[in-house]
Amino acid sequence: MSVMDSATAPEFDQAYCAHSATDAATGTRRFHGLVEHLQSVASTAADFSANWGSQWAYLAGLWHDLGKFRPGFQSYIRQVDDAHIEGRLPAASEKSHSAAGALLAIKLFEREFGPAGGRVARILAYAIAGHHAGLADWTAGLDTRLLAPDAPSATEYAEALAACERAAPNLLPLPADFDLAKACKDIPGARDENPLALSLWIRMLFSALVDADFLDTEAFMDQARADRRRGYPPLDHYRELLEAHLGSLAATVAASGRSKDAVMLARSDVLWQCQEKATLAPGVFSLTVPTGGGKTLSSLAFALRHACAHRMRRVIYAIPYTSIIEQTADVFGRIFGTDSVIEHHSQAETTDSQETARSRLACENWDGPLVVTTNVQLFESLFAARTSRCRKLHRIAGSVIVLDEAQLLPPEFLQPILDALNVLVAHYGVTVLLCTATQPALGVATHFDARKNLRGLPPAMPLIDDEAALFRHLHRVAVEWPSDLQTPVPISELAQSVAEHDCVLTIVNTRNDAAELVAALDGLTGDETLHLSAALCGQHRADTIAKIRERLAARRSGADTKPLRVVSTQLVEAGVDIDFPVVFRALAGLDSIAQAAGRCNREGIQREGRVIVFVRGLPKSLTSLRAGVEATRSTLAAGVADALAPAAFQHYFPLYYAGYQSLDKHGIVDALRHRGDFAFCFREAAEKFRLVDDRDQVSVVVPYARPQDGSNAEPSPIALLIERLRQGDTDRWLLRKQQRYTVTARRNMVSQWQVRGDVEEVQPGLFVLVDPLRYDRRLGLLPEGTQPDASHFVC
Repeated sequence: MSVMDSATAPEFDQAYCAHSATDAATGTRRFHGLVEHLQSVASTAADFSANWGSQWAYLAGLWHDLGKFRPGFQSYIRQVDDAHIEGRLPAASEKSHSAAGALLAIKLFEREFGPAGGRVARILAYAIAGHHAGLADWTAGLDTRLLAPDAPSATEYAEALAACERAAPNLLPLPADFDLAKACKDIPGARDENPLALSLWIRMLFSALVDADFLDTEAFMDQARADRRRGYPPLDHYRELLEAHLGSLAATVAASGRSKDAVMLARSDVLWQCQEKATLAPGVFSLTVPTGGGKTLSSLAFALRHACAHRMRRVIYAIPYTSIIEQTADVFGRIFGTDSVIEHHSQAETTDSQETARSRLACENWDGPLVVTTNVQLFESLFAARTSRCRKLHRIAGSVIVLDEAQLLPPEFLQPILDALNVLVAHYGVTVLLCTATQPALGVATHFDARKNLRGLPPAMPLIDDEAALFRHLHRVAVEWPSDLQTPVPISELAQSVAEHDCVLTIVNTRNDAAELVAALDGLTGDETLHLSAALCGQHRADTIAKIRERLAARRSGADTKPLRVVSTQLVEAGVDIDFPVVFRALAGLDSIAQAAGRCNREGIQREGRVIVFVRGLPKSLTSLRAGVEATRSTLAAGVADALAPAAFQHYFPLYYAGYQSLDKHGIVDALRHRGDFAFCFREAAEKFRLVDDRDQVSVVVPYARPQDGSNAEPSPIALLIERLRQGDTDRWLLRKQQRYTVTARRNMVSQWQVRGDVEEVQPGLFVLVDPLRYDRRLGLLPEGTQPDASHFVC
């Protein structure tokens, strides 16, 4: 990177720069040298892709900002600090600059290698032309932008090329040792039958380019922010800390006299087997352990040992639900330190048209050794087109991916997900660990209906030698099925059954059922029923779960004899280690029933806990729930002996997947399949690949005051965070913190609140709740039309 300022570079009129900034303290203008920027980005992108495409990444980096040589851009850059954002400029603007390098690649490859070379050059054109606007479709997209007879890109190219030939002609030719045939042969998966191999490689190349570009720009624009990206400890340090923590836990168990308990012996054996198998060669592994068998820390122990043994770069722990990711991040944070864990499930990403230089530089690139994220963030990024989403992808290479609760991979997207995982394992040094109590059927499967065929993962290596024996050893609950699996139970009748127990967890399928049951139990018992759902912000959920745990511990010690009744949606079923003697569960997929059972007699304190299944109505919109219920009914009708044993799920999951018309509902694989012409539909695929269709949803930051905050004279943490958001701060650490106080709501509902002044849009797409009546102490963010209880306000 080269930095020039107006006081020391009087010859600046003859120089070319990539970015400019004004020092806030001195008012001095600084300029970022263009040639140095191109060379730095090229070198960094090549380093990022050293094992799978460094030549291509180097060229992409070298030419990505070629258009900035244009006289119009150079005049513009001397006047503004926000020139990194091209998307705000008209396509024909003299300041646009991302097409010139793409055209250079196409024309140069055509001249050197003929028409076929020009088609191959589309690889570079996608990355270079998209490094601001994102990956485009080729047909009726990038081809029109670059090659149409009247395309403004031709002018951009001519102006930039003429200036570059005068200023830095060494940037323009191909390297003397560039061999196109060899470069194409070295593309990972170039000869694979996997239909996503080439498109995923282009997306990885794009990721290396945009991350290198952003990092070099960030080092110029905000050195302090760049410095905060450094300082993560090595993976060996994480492994040592975890093993010390596990040793401490073992000592605590021994001191309590419980080391010989069945549950503790099983957990110890699971951990030992995971650690022993960590030196096996990278690939696909499975960890099938009953809920409560210690799989979270055991899977992490495997992942860290495995990564260290094979000199891998990071561990990515992916969790199905945003609503419970905070729990896992909290556990890991206590072991490794909060700042040593990247917790990424951002709901505050802006649209391309609303991005600023600061918001771009703040977006996450997974540059630490331990990442805790969601399935949505992981898999939508693997199929994304936007720069902010794709930026992290090259960091996945050489990683261990732990898929916690692997059974929750969405069936309608299962084929593209498995194709992508296969590519990562085969060509990018990735290990995948499928971690669950209910192992799904993810191997190759063929059916009479070819639409339901599955290109599955290679056979997974089990980390547990005898899974069936482990499940028998950890048998702790009896499941009580209703005699009628079809007729719904009214909420009033359900409340009467639940009220008969003074320590009970009830798990329902919808927020509405949760709210109605809480109200019914309150009215019936006169006690305060605790509530958990995604209507609560993350910090509120964490505080409620902490309260539940404290009260459970107090009941076990005899210090608390008051009734403890909790009503929750399914978010409590993954990663929340609470232990009730009785659990009621609404009929759902068999995997959900098993997860609910994991919250019952978890520690094996009772001889046998009770899981009582009841039936509620099924909303038509919840396809996965309906498919799960039907597969559960069919599995039970087949006479499965033990509905929670591994054998039951070998029967259940094929039935569950068969309940879907297609395992690639939106045709994503076809949009990204290579047909010989490098004409991919990146943007179309990205728009279709939405595990959660949140296009009509927005993020609302709620000014939730934690219980202990009420006694402090100091402002609550969220008040300080909101003030910084109002000031336009987009620091990534700030965005991570505000996620703890964010709830997702329907866009039309929030729009109504905005008109009335109930919410304030503090940053594009990010709202702050102003009306305290909208957030309830127990029920969280209230939908429109709900009558709040004045005694419940927390804001």
